[in-house]
Amino acid sequence: MPSQRLLQPWMKAKDVSAVMGALIKGGAEARFIGGCVRDALLNRPINDIDIATVARPQIVLKLLDKVGIQTIPTGINHGTVTAQVNSQSFEITTLRRDINTDGRHADVIFTDSWPADAERRDFTMNTLSLSPEGQLFDYLDGHDDIMLGKIRFVNDAKTRIKEDILRILRFYRFFAHYGVAEPDEEARTACSELAPLLEKLSNERVRKEIFKLLSSKNPVNSIDIMKADGVLPYCLGRLTNLSRLKRHIAIEELISTNTGPNKPDTLLRLAALVDNNATEINRIIKSLSLSNSSQKRLEAAMGPIPKNKQIKKAIYRLGKRVVQDRLTLAWSMPEKFDPPVEVMSILTDWRPPQFPITGNDMLAAGVQEGPELGRKLGIVENWWIENNFHPDRECCLERLQALISRA
Repeated sequence: MPSQRLLQPWMKAKDVSAVMGALIKGGAEARFIGGCVRDALLNRPINDIDIATVARPQIVLKLLDKVGIQTIPTGINHGTVTAQVNSQSFEITTLRRDINTDGRHADVIFTDSWPADAERRDFTMNTLSLSPEGQLFDYLDGHDDIMLGKIRFVNDAKTRIKEDILRILRFYRFFAHYGVAEPDEEARTACSELAPLLEKLSNERVRKEIFKLLSSKNPVNSIDIMKADGVLPYCLGRLTNLSRLKRHIAIEELISTNTGPNKPDTLLRLAALVDNNATEINRIIKSLSLSNSSQKRLEAAMGPIPKNKQIKKAIYRLGKRVVQDRLTLAWSMPEKFDPPVEVMSILTDWRPPQFPITGNDMLAAGVQEGPELGRKLGIVENWWIENNFHPDRECCLERLQALISRA
């Protein structure tokens, strides 16, 4: 039976109503499910809207196609169809039950039972469903767990984990984002005992969960629990520095007071967690299959730390992000450290100027095209940089003429 009413503006938004309306008018019972219901109860922003329905996938495709809604059969064998309305995506899944699982994949059968579908989910806080009219359905006391910040597996924790090994990491990730009460002891015991199974997972699945965990406001406590439970070595190794990660997050907050609110920088948090250690970072790059762009950024972040008086020059040469990455990681090393105000001001407000002369100016001055042109241009540019970018175009041209005259 529905336990209470919960009606929010996003539920009646045009794109949402279009999808729900297509299903309901076709005779298919449909409800909002999982994360959007959980976050609505907590008055958090709604990022993804997932929908569950009794209609079989082929019926869902027909109902949406009938009203001109674009569909993608993203996981049709498991009952999942993605609807695309304008720029918003909706994942629509048919109610189902698992009949066979191997820790990574599941064979499913479809069902008309909402309680049976709830029983196959990971945590009680993800089992609630919500009708378009705002009726909240709670079959497993998930509402209370949401409001208490309790991350509890549905029924037996070990059974749920053996169905999908990734749920070990999801437990600690959900605790980082939603945990308020003490972490559930049954869940911790199960995660600890079954942690070796994490080695069966692909690098990509592990990476996604680790980055989602690191994106929480403050993941330190959750990672500390992972370490205590013996889970951390199976995904991040043993050489982790929680104290440095904690200081790094404090530095992030100091920076945000100057630059405005920023999303957590998960890649730099990862670097701080492994103590910005080159050996560990190289190992993490491989074990988590980080992208080439992430690899290059981490390698650049480990470079020399520019001195305060050289910040502008470093930004001009390396780019603002590289300089800020190096400084942020460096500032997280001391026990207590406040970033210099003048440096923060440069990182926030200073924009690198454009070198006032070009290769065309060199050609016009009589320098032949080729390596010599680049060498002379570099000499003038270095002089311009060493003079704090103050010389204007006329001064730079005079410097160039003097350089040519001495040749």
